[in-house]
Amino acid sequence: MTSPEVILVHGLYHQPQHMQPLRETLEARGATVHVPRLHRGSLAADTEAVQGVVDACQDRPVLVAHSYGGAVTAGVEGAASFVFMAAFTPRVGESCAQLGGPDAPVNSAVRPHPQAGTFIPADAAVELFYADCDPQAARRAVNLLVPQASGHGRGVVEAAPWERSGSHYIVCSDDRAMSPALQLRMAKRCSSHEVLSASHSPYISQPQHVATAVLGRAADR
Repeated sequence: MTSPEVILVHGLYHQPQHMQPLRETLEARGATVHVPRLHRGSLAADTEAVQGVVDACQDRPVLVAHSYGGAVTAGVEGAASFVFMAAFTPRVGESCAQLGGPDAPVNSAVRPHPQAGTFIPADAAVELFYADCDPQAARRAVNLLVPQASGHGRGVVEAAPWERSGSHYIVCSDDRAMSPALQLRMAKRCSSHEVLSASHSPYISQPQHVATAVLGRAADR
């Protein structure tokens, strides 16, 4: 098999640099990795940005989505398969806000940003996103967080080609930002799933495990 191409799709408040541990692990194991930046102004714009990366790939890639990134990848055509980690797996007509509901654990930490949008305070972010990460890695991740423009999570998915492809879901059983029970319900929409003892960011705390799951999907393509 030729070197697999993998696209990592980050979540709200995050940026491509957060994916560095997983990116480096995948590249060390022979994958070609792309990490597009989101926050383009809407779910549709974010999906379009990822679609452009898929279209430029030499081979059909594996799309790896985290959190809100699941909604972004849901509408992308041309992937060989999908891996969702603590991610939304919306069907047509659904949004992250609808699936997560008003009582989503992350909601209690969201604060208005002085310059518009919202942000997650640093003192809440470690517990929320990186509870099982190495302390130094967690501090780096907190420092990389960015404010989030409003509306992305309310964007409604207009197409769901992921449902026609192979998909694997990594349920994070110790997640404090996204309900593990919700994750398990969404995982059952996928071709396969596993339950991992991890917080919201296994691509930082357990990149080797996630890389093995991703490369397994690449081998199955």
